[in-house]
Amino acid sequence: MPSKTLRLVSWNVNGLRVVLQKNFFHSVRSLAPDILCLQETKLQDHQVTSEMTDFEDYETHWSSSVVKKGYSGVSIYTRIPTLSVKKGIGISEFDDEGRILETDFGSFILFNVYFPNGQMNDERLQYKLRFFTSFFEYTDCLKDIGKHIVITGDFNIAHNDIDLRHPRANENTSGFLRIERDILDQLTERGYVDTFRRFYPDEVKYSWWSYRAGARRSNAGWRIDYFWVSRNMMDERRVLDAFIDNTIQGSDHCPVGIVIAV
Repeated sequence: MPSKTLRLVSWNVNGLRVVLQKNFFHSVRSLAPDILCLQETKLQDHQVTSEMTDFEDYETHWSSSVVKKGYSGVSIYTRIPTLSVKKGIGISEFDDEGRILETDFGSFILFNVYFPNGQMNDERLQYKLRFFTSFFEYTDCLKDIGKHIVITGDFNIAHNDIDLRHPRANENTSGFLRIERDILDQLTERGYVDTFRRFYPDEVKYSWWSYRAGARRSNAGWRIDYFWVSRNMMDERRVLDAFIDNTIQGSDHCPVGIVIAV
């Protein structure tokens, strides 16, 4: 039976070197995560410094883009011992952008993912769709043999009207296209659960705001950062709560999280 609770937090920092100048570690202490997942670190391996890694008693793991400098990148800070850490899903088209860390904690497998943005052009939209297809084919192989799966990160998709301030104005914008939203519909059908929406079905709360036009001040945001889990995590009451902490500043995203029993 589960005997311990863990607090998992995910945050797209939109450049770790920048957010370090904005009280990053103070924010992390206030969040008090047992495991912290960061996206869009925008670091190459050689740019990861001791200031970033030597923080309290956290063990850190990093994945960086090998195709473009100052781009993408994910990392994990954990106080919980890891059994294994893997970068990517074995497909170089996706792995080379440094978007995926898979961490096995024994009682669950955690994926920290920075999903692609499709707004640049149709080529990147198609890349985004292929990424989602390949990634969830990979996680399905683990889910379907009974593994407990946690998937977090910036999905770059708002699921339903409740998840962004201006849904009608964004119907033709990547991030709220019907073809993208269908992906999240299919995740539910395939046995994954959006934790925040399960606990708070009617709550309007966002995790990203454009830097333009005072969007955060007016709360003209999108909920595009998630914790999705395999259904067995919910059936076994392993997920105790979910949250979005929009009081935390420093990025155009705010942290999201869950509390789980292990």
